[in-house]
Amino acid sequence: MKALILVGGFGTRLRPLTLSKPKPLVEFGNKSIVLHQIEALAAAGVGHVVLAVSYRAELLQEEMKVQAKRLGIEITISQEDEPMGTAGPLAVAREILAANDEPFFVLNSDITCNYPFAQMIEFHKKHGKEGSIVVTKVEEPSKYGVVVYDESTGKIQRFVEKPQVFVSNKINAGMYIFSPKMLDRIPLKPTSIEKEIFPGMATDDNLYALQLEGFWMDIGQPKDFLTGMCMFLGFLRQNSPERLYSGEGAVGNVLVDPTAKIGSNCRIGPDVVIGPDVVVEDGACISRCTILAGSKIKSHSWLKSSIVGWRSCVGQWVRMENISVLGEDVIIQDELFINGGIILPHKNIGASVAEPRIVM
Repeated sequence: MKALILVGGFGTRLRPLTLSKPKPLVEFGNKSIVLHQIEALAAAGVGHVVLAVSYRAELLQEEMKVQAKRLGIEITISQEDEPMGTAGPLAVAREILAANDEPFFVLNSDITCNYPFAQMIEFHKKHGKEGSIVVTKVEEPSKYGVVVYDESTGKIQRFVEKPQVFVSNKINAGMYIFSPKMLDRIPLKPTSIEKEIFPGMATDDNLYALQLEGFWMDIGQPKDFLTGMCMFLGFLRQNSPERLYSGEGAVGNVLVDPTAKIGSNCRIGPDVVIGPDVVVEDGACISRCTILAGSKIKSHSWLKSSIVGWRSCVGQWVRMENISVLGEDVIIQDELFINGGIILPHKNIGASVAEPRIVM
């Protein structure tokens, strides 16, 4: 089987992290975002993954060569000369996707969930039509485009953009499985699959919905990245508790790379991911944070709801909170308060950031 992952654009919503790495290679739960998806696809029997890219393809190419060899699959980079939207990349990669009659997966690269690929294959084969999309339930449907479908058969009737009265609380979860025939619907030009392709498929009774059980999050911006991290750690607690850290000072769900060093009298958690070669000095308190590789958190600092970029250093007695994000190689001097600061790479911060703002 084959799969196409819509890696796409510049990752502007996840800056400053994406100023140093393409978004698919940013680590989420100590593994690059796209690798979570590729490993799950390989486990479901996918032998060829296409990454549709319009930006910094060379960095992805190097990393994917290594992963393809490790997983024993083929990974192809499909380079777009111009951004092709969410359907155009399927037309660009048509030769690969339509090489045989097998259905193929399409995924948005920003999502984390328990990836029900085996269930998707079974559901798609059962109804035998052109497409299946995974939907997930949300609390506030008025913020999204919702999917209206027959829950007994899964047949999609229509899509409603940001409904003001209740019509459905199921939204498109960004995971699809298609029969190659649907490629005839897509022109070789920038096209939106959600707005230009799906409505026609639904009108022709060729699009079905499968409801996702379990957690789901679009992790394309810092606030949602941290929410998704909490969900992912909860998923590990239920399914692979042995992967979680239970050393001194751990509270709740904590994931720590074996090469990280944690001092004494620390409080780590709940909901913390600590990457490779991170050093956390004595007496630090960290909750609801991701600390990326090579960073240092000095003694008695207090961090909550923040992301610390690669090889950054947070000084002693620092307080950092409210979705603060440090880019790569940022230094925060001792005894500062960082409140919702988005700090670009290679900065040396010597004064507090009292109100949320971007520090360039």
